[in-house]
Amino acid sequence: MRRLLAVLAWTLVCMPVQAVLLPLPGRLKERFPRAFWAVFIWLLGIEVQVAGQVAESSRPILFIANHSSWVDIPLLGGVVHACFVAKGEVAQWPVISWLARLGRTVYVSRSRGTTARERDSMRTRLLAGDNLILFPEGTSSDGSRVLPFRSAFFSIAETRADAPTGTGPLIQPVSLVYDRVGGLPAGRASRPLFAWYGDMDIASHFWRLGQYTGMRATVLLHPPIDPAAFSDRKQLAQAVWRVAADGAALLRQNRPVPPSVAPPQGNDAAAQAA
Repeated sequence: MRRLLAVLAWTLVCMPVQAVLLPLPGRLKERFPRAFWAVFIWLLGIEVQVAGQVAESSRPILFIANHSSWVDIPLLGGVVHACFVAKGEVAQWPVISWLARLGRTVYVSRSRGTTARERDSMRTRLLAGDNLILFPEGTSSDGSRVLPFRSAFFSIAETRADAPTGTGPLIQPVSLVYDRVGGLPAGRASRPLFAWYGDMDIASHFWRLGQYTGMRATVLLHPPIDPAAFSDRKQLAQAVWRVAADGAALLRQNRPVPPSVAPPQGNDAAAQAA
């Protein structure tokens, strides 16, 4: 109950601040949400360990992450400066829809008739300098595996024929695993505590999660990948999935995070995926 009240109080304080920042020029409306989410996840009682670093580039970044819980949102939101890409139903959820709107969330419906328009909308945001966070599994998992990435989500990373070379977004794969609970390594039995999927509701999940202490999540930021090095988006999706899935598998084993390695590119990525 203490955590719930603290989260609600912090949210109510920050919502009008962000509402004032939204129409103002400058980048403060992008930076404030990161501070909000960082405190939000701290109030939840989850320690965040970050390995790797955000790519340094003048190009916009599309962060591609695995997805197992609603907690992924405040967790990643507190680590990187970026807006989320969410399914259209989120716009109808009480309270959550307000937070999403203030966070400048991009909505996608995944219906065939709106695919092109939504893709162009996301490209416009990237061209304007915004970074985006995307969960290409299309749904949340039970936390014990990373579901295949849907290649359709990678259409926004495809370089247009009339675009200058090196102006499209970079993709930075992200592996996210909840690896501590009660101060001890999380195993197969305890990891589902964090997972939110199927017909679970947020209220009961929050209540159960809020009763634990000593929780930790690790975010592994992999080296960026240039989509231009791949012949099609299916090959790109498979390569990015392999990086994110391998990283998550390593984190689930509670092993030390290895130093960054060069990302797979083009034919090398296809060979690894095969």
